[in-house]
Amino acid sequence: MNVAFDNLPARARVWIYQASRPLAEAEIIALLPQLAAFAEEWTSHGQQLAAAAQVLHRQFLVIGLDEAVAGASGCSIDASVRFVRELEQTLGVGLLEKSRMAFLTDGELRLLTRPELRAAITAGQVGPDTLYFNNTLTMKGELDAHWPAPAAQTWLASYFAKPG
Repeated sequence: MNVAFDNLPARARVWIYQASRPLAEAEIIALLPQLAAFAEEWTSHGQQLAAAAQVLHRQFLVIGLDEAVAGASGCSIDASVRFVRELEQTLGVGLLEKSRMAFLTDGELRLLTRPELRAAITAGQVGPDTLYFNNTLTMKGELDAHWPAPAAQTWLASYFAKPG
Protein backbone atom coordinates (compact mmCIF):
# COMPACT_ATOMS: atom_id res chain seq x y z
CA MET A 1 0.00 0.00 0.00
CA ASN A 2 1.31 3.41 -0.96
CA VAL A 3 1.70 5.73 2.03
CA ALA A 4 2.99 9.29 2.16
CA PHE A 5 6.75 9.24 2.75
CA ASP A 6 6.42 11.84 5.51
CA ASN A 7 3.96 9.53 7.30
CA LEU A 8 6.47 6.69 7.58
CA PRO A 9 7.66 6.28 11.18
CA ALA A 10 11.27 7.00 12.20
CA ARG A 11 11.88 3.25 12.52
CA ALA A 12 10.87 2.65 8.86
CA ARG A 13 13.55 1.03 6.74
CA VAL A 14 14.94 3.05 3.84
CA TRP A 15 16.96 2.29 0.75
CA ILE A 16 18.76 5.20 -0.91
CA TYR A 17 19.70 5.06 -4.60
CA GLN A 18 21.90 7.83 -5.94
CA ALA A 19 21.43 8.88 -9.55
CA SER A 20 24.50 9.37 -11.70
CA ARG A 21 23.15 12.79 -12.68
CA PRO A 22 20.48 15.19 -11.47
CA LEU A 23 17.02 14.36 -12.74
CA ALA A 24 15.18 16.99 -14.72
CA GLU A 25 11.93 18.30 -13.29
CA ALA A 26 10.02 16.70 -16.19
CA GLU A 27 11.66 13.33 -15.44
CA ILE A 28 10.69 13.55 -11.79
CA ILE A 29 7.09 14.48 -12.64
CA ALA A 30 6.86 11.55 -15.06
CA LEU A 31 8.40 9.26 -12.43
CA LEU A 32 5.95 10.06 -9.62
CA PRO A 33 3.09 7.81 -10.86
CA GLN A 34 5.57 4.92 -11.31
CA LEU A 35 6.85 5.38 -7.76
CA ALA A 36 3.30 5.45 -6.39
CA ALA A 37 2.36 2.34 -8.40
CA PHE A 38 5.44 0.47 -7.15
CA ALA A 39 4.69 1.35 -3.52
CA GLU A 40 1.04 0.39 -3.98
CA GLU A 41 1.83 -3.00 -5.55
CA TRP A 42 4.92 -3.99 -3.52
CA THR A 43 4.27 -7.19 -1.56
CA SER A 44 6.13 -9.72 0.56
CA HIS A 45 4.89 -13.32 0.43
CA GLY A 46 1.53 -12.05 -0.81
CA GLN A 47 1.20 -9.52 2.02
CA GLN A 48 0.93 -5.88 1.06
CA LEU A 49 3.72 -3.63 2.30
CA ALA A 50 3.29 -0.10 3.71
CA ALA A 51 5.75 1.63 1.42
CA ALA A 52 6.64 4.97 -0.09
CA ALA A 53 9.08 6.11 -2.74
CA GLN A 54 10.23 9.60 -3.59
CA VAL A 55 12.97 11.58 -5.28
CA LEU A 56 15.00 13.91 -3.05
CA HIS A 57 17.40 16.66 -4.09
CA ARG A 58 16.73 15.71 -7.75
CA GLN A 59 19.47 13.08 -7.34
CA PHE A 60 18.25 10.39 -4.92
CA LEU A 61 15.53 7.78 -5.15
CA VAL A 62 14.49 6.79 -1.63
CA ILE A 63 12.24 3.82 -0.94
CA GLY A 64 10.79 3.54 2.55
CA LEU A 65 9.04 0.63 4.24
CA ASP A 66 7.16 0.48 7.54
CA GLU A 67 8.24 -2.97 8.68
CA ALA A 68 5.85 -2.80 11.65
CA VAL A 69 3.08 -3.43 9.10
CA ALA A 70 4.99 -6.16 7.23
CA GLY A 71 8.68 -6.80 6.68
CA ALA A 72 10.50 -7.14 3.40
CA SER A 73 11.57 -10.61 2.33
CA GLY A 74 14.46 -11.48 0.05
CA CYS A 75 12.02 -11.82 -2.83
CA SER A 76 10.41 -8.43 -2.17
CA ILE A 77 13.83 -6.76 -1.93
CA ASP A 78 14.76 -8.42 -5.24
CA ALA A 79 11.54 -6.99 -6.70
CA SER A 80 12.51 -3.49 -5.56
CA VAL A 81 15.96 -3.83 -7.16
CA ARG A 82 14.31 -4.99 -10.41
CA PHE A 83 12.11 -1.89 -10.25
CA VAL A 84 15.17 0.34 -9.77
CA ARG A 85 16.90 -1.38 -12.72
CA GLU A 86 13.83 -0.67 -14.87
CA LEU A 87 14.00 2.98 -13.83
CA GLU A 88 17.66 3.06 -14.86
CA GLN A 89 16.65 1.89 -18.33
CA THR A 90 13.69 4.26 -18.57
CA LEU A 91 15.64 7.31 -17.42
CA GLY A 92 19.02 6.46 -18.94
CA VAL A 93 20.64 7.05 -15.55
CA GLY A 94 22.65 4.91 -13.14
CA LEU A 95 21.00 4.26 -9.78
CA LEU A 96 22.73 1.11 -8.54
CA GLU A 97 26.37 2.10 -9.02
CA LYS A 98 27.88 3.03 -5.64
CA SER A 99 31.43 4.22 -6.32
CA ARG A 100 30.66 7.95 -6.08
CA MET A 101 29.93 9.89 -2.92
CA ALA A 102 27.63 12.93 -2.91
CA PHE A 103 28.58 16.21 -1.27
CA LEU A 104 26.81 19.55 -1.12
CA THR A 105 29.34 22.29 -1.88
CA ASP A 106 28.36 25.88 -2.60
CA GLY A 107 24.73 24.81 -2.97
CA GLU A 108 25.61 22.26 -5.69
CA LEU A 109 25.54 18.49 -5.42
CA ARG A 110 28.93 17.08 -6.36
CA LEU A 111 29.72 13.39 -6.92
CA LEU A 112 33.24 12.24 -6.11
CA THR A 113 35.14 8.95 -6.22
CA ARG A 114 37.51 8.21 -3.32
CA PRO A 115 40.58 9.48 -5.23
CA GLU A 116 38.65 12.62 -6.23
CA LEU A 117 37.60 13.09 -2.61
CA ARG A 118 41.20 12.94 -1.39
CA ALA A 119 42.18 15.53 -4.01
CA ALA A 120 39.21 17.76 -3.08
CA ILE A 121 40.17 17.61 0.62
CA THR A 122 43.79 18.47 -0.21
CA ALA A 123 42.62 21.38 -2.37
CA GLY A 124 40.34 22.63 0.42
CA GLN A 125 37.19 22.06 -1.68
CA VAL A 126 35.78 19.54 0.80
CA GLY A 127 36.21 19.93 4.55
CA PRO A 128 34.91 18.38 7.76
CA ASP A 129 31.83 20.63 7.66
CA THR A 130 30.99 19.89 4.00
CA LEU A 131 27.58 18.23 3.87
CA TYR A 132 27.75 14.57 2.85
CA PHE A 133 24.86 12.35 1.77
CA ASN A 134 25.53 9.09 3.60
CA ASN A 135 23.52 6.66 1.50
CA THR A 136 24.26 3.76 3.86
CA LEU A 137 21.61 4.98 6.33
CA THR A 138 18.88 2.40 6.84
CA MET A 139 16.23 4.12 8.98
CA LYS A 140 13.94 7.01 8.11
CA GLY A 141 14.74 8.71 11.43
CA GLU A 142 18.44 8.75 10.47
CA LEU A 143 17.52 10.14 7.07
CA ASP A 144 15.45 12.90 8.65
CA ALA A 145 18.08 13.83 11.25
CA HIS A 146 21.44 13.16 9.61
CA TRP A 147 21.09 13.36 5.82
CA PRO A 148 23.01 15.23 4.72
CA ALA A 149 25.44 15.58 7.63
CA PRO A 150 28.83 17.23 8.03
CA ALA A 151 31.37 14.80 6.54
CA ALA A 152 33.38 14.61 9.78
CA GLN A 153 30.26 13.30 11.58
CA THR A 154 29.93 10.31 9.22
CA TRP A 155 32.05 7.29 8.38
CA LEU A 156 34.31 9.75 6.50
CA ALA A 157 35.63 11.19 9.81
CA SER A 158 39.03 9.51 9.36
CA TYR A 159 39.60 11.55 6.21
CA PHE A 160 39.69 14.66 8.41
CA ALA A 161 41.53 13.30 11.46
CA LYS A 162 44.66 15.24 12.38
CA PRO A 163 47.75 13.02 12.35
CA GLY A 164 49.01 12.78 15.79
